[in-house]
Amino acid sequence: MTRDEIIKGLTVLDPSELFAEADRVRRECVGDEVHLRGLVEFSNVCGRDCLYCGLRRSNKEIVRYGMDMAGVFETARIACEMGYRSVVLQSGESARYPTEEIAGLVRRIKKDLGLAVTLSLGERSRETYAAWREAGADRYLLRFETSSREIFQRLKPDSSYDERMQCLRSLRELDFQVGSGIMVGLPSQTPEIIADDILLMKDLDLDMIGIGPFIPNPDTPLAGEKGGCLDLTLRTLALIRIVTRNAHIPATTAMGSIDPQGRQKALRCGANVLMPNVTPTQYREHYQLYPGKICIKDRPGDCMLCITGMVASLGRTVAQGPGHSLKRPVSGAV
Repeated sequence: MTRDEIIKGLTVLDPSELFAEADRVRRECVGDEVHLRGLVEFSNVCGRDCLYCGLRRSNKEIVRYGMDMAGVFETARIACEMGYRSVVLQSGESARYPTEEIAGLVRRIKKDLGLAVTLSLGERSRETYAAWREAGADRYLLRFETSSREIFQRLKPDSSYDERMQCLRSLRELDFQVGSGIMVGLPSQTPEIIADDILLMKDLDLDMIGIGPFIPNPDTPLAGEKGGCLDLTLRTLALIRIVTRNAHIPATTAMGSIDPQGRQKALRCGANVLMPNVTPTQYREHYQLYPGKICIKDRPGDCMLCITGMVASLGRTVAQGPGHSLKRPVSGAV
């Protein structure tokens, strides 16, 4: 699709037509299986001060926590027993956990549990990424959030757009399966900018693409801003599916947080991944990037029952494998 065609899809195209085409491409390119990733939010300590995020270091209203590696491994073990074949280990961006500590955790999960491991720990040095890849990490998630340098710098004042892009290049060079994405509905974001975001995703040849609506957090400088809407988020997701074809695309929790049927709607217009939360219940309420996050009181088993029921209700099946990239041969992966 051209940039103008993407903009048309974001603004004037009949959504039912757009969503039907995205669902057709999804079925053709990735099939009817829905891949589950067990999400472990093991620390909300963050050294960044992004204006939109509830974990920002200047937020004094949040209760900070950090699980130890034994606790993270035990959470991954429970997820494995429940049937997950892939886990996502996510935290705020900080130096709380040394490189080798994370590498040791990855090695243990790979050796003892045989799970696919995704890390989402922010910007790190190439050497750190290399150590984690050597330890066996399969994937890395690092959202670029927006292709607009102006918006990026305004919303992430202590970050560099160029450094973010260099991290994504380094991850690809180190043979990670690379995931990235954006928020939809950011202040000053336009359909033209979203079109550029989608074309950047295509240029980066991402293996995984996660998007969600911007939801203002009352404990951040953007508390008074208007949030993103589900319609535009779904249009964006559908266009990402049509443009990138066989990338893995999750129906994100944020979509379900602004609409009770948000994740189901996403699965009907291009998504093929769900990321149920397997974080121990006592920590969930403290890992709130935005308010109104669903499932924070649920136990991991509750989430699995809910998710499998959701997939079945849509006539889809839960994938039994780890759900590796469909874009390229995957080396050294479980």
